[in-house]
Amino acid sequence: EPVLHKVCHPVTSFDQKLADLLDDMKETLAKANGVGLAAPQVGILRRAVIVVNDQDEMLELVNPEILAQEGEQEGLEGCLSLPGKWGYVKRPEWVKVKAQDRTGAWFEVEGTGLTARCFCHELSHLDGHLYSELCDRLYTSDELDELMEAQETEE
Repeated sequence: EPVLHKVCHPVTSFDQKLADLLDDMKETLAKANGVGLAAPQVGILRRAVIVVNDQDEMLELVNPEILAQEGEQEGLEGCLSLPGKWGYVKRPEWVKVKAQDRTGAWFEVEGTGLTARCFCHELSHLDGHLYSELCDRLYTSDELDELMEAQETEE
């Protein structure tokens, strides 16, 4: 989708329209059994994301920006916008994000591991980037199964 390659506009109105968008995104994410969703993935060019953290809470991040990051992890990533595909991506192990909530109040949140990965993945969507730009290749489900079986055999 062309919208996935565009830079999103900041949210300036903290109104019912934004609340409806965030609620719809949460519902979409829950139905897809995903861990993160950005507004451009549902066709809206606004800086808003939902991330499921380590406590299985859905965090609403409006106008988010990464303040700090440390460490490194490499792992598999998938995306609701690229169904049936996965790739190995390097991301920071720890990330601190500043964002606004649905009322416009600023807050900071941090995460490690999968949460840090999700912060980076979803915020990249807001600048028109996909994880597929960061990995050497994309794997299909079958290829991934074969790769995992080969790794298990080696161990």
